[in-house]
Amino acid sequence: MQASYLSFPDINPIIVQLGPVALRWYGLMYLLGFLFAWWWGNRQCEKLQYSAVGWSKERFSDVLFYSFVGVIIGGRLGYVLFYQFDRFLVDPGYLFSISQGGMSFHGGFLGVVTVLAIFARKMQLSLLQVGDFIAPLAPIGLGLGRIGNFINGELWGRQTDVPWAMIFPTGGDVARHPSQLYQAGLEGLALFLLLAWYSRKPRATGRIGALFLIGYGCARFVVEFFREPDRQLGYLTFGMTMGQWLSAPMILAGIALWLYAPRLAINNVAVK
Repeated sequence: MQASYLSFPDINPIIVQLGPVALRWYGLMYLLGFLFAWWWGNRQCEKLQYSAVGWSKERFSDVLFYSFVGVIIGGRLGYVLFYQFDRFLVDPGYLFSISQGGMSFHGGFLGVVTVLAIFARKMQLSLLQVGDFIAPLAPIGLGLGRIGNFINGELWGRQTDVPWAMIFPTGGDVARHPSQLYQAGLEGLALFLLLAWYSRKPRATGRIGALFLIGYGCARFVVEFFREPDRQLGYLTFGMTMGQWLSAPMILAGIALWLYAPRLAINNVAVK
């Protein structure tokens, strides 16, 4: 391995601390992602293609708030069940040990889908219609969250000798891929630009959501080749990581929905 590598930026994960209360970069990233989703979603509510089916700013605010709750609850449940299940069997109380960290995107995704299904029924819309509206709002928050992971020096990549390799404070004495930044670029910025471009025009119901499933699933599957597998799990069947096994169904579901969407007969009628 080459002797030279990039220096990991010495950024204090805590921005400011007042007694027992601390503002952390990771938390700020979540807040910024939420604010961006709120801003972009309100813009979309003003477009005819969405306002005509009942998307008001008031309804959107409710959906966004409960989606955030779904992210937190689903993310924690997913992390414990997907990545720490053996530990959970020994100590069920670990599920509530939020201070120890641990969130799963795939768990958070399932949490949000559950919330959206409830709101879709309440708004007299299909889950696919609601999903098409929400999908473009997520990537920026995902990308900012990965930047938070980078600042925390966690979820680093595999050992490498590429010129931009870094030695992370908690990653041992070896240079590694800054895979958090790969994820921020692919799952965050690139996916947002793709969805923002595609959703500029009316599309077959379900296709925007399908593009999110395919785009995120493929981005995560590829980056997992550069990201260090979770120590307690390592490589699973066929040498795949847990992240890849959880992303594969997203890709397949997205492809199936993309192909099936034009056949759906969903009426875009305004909600009374």
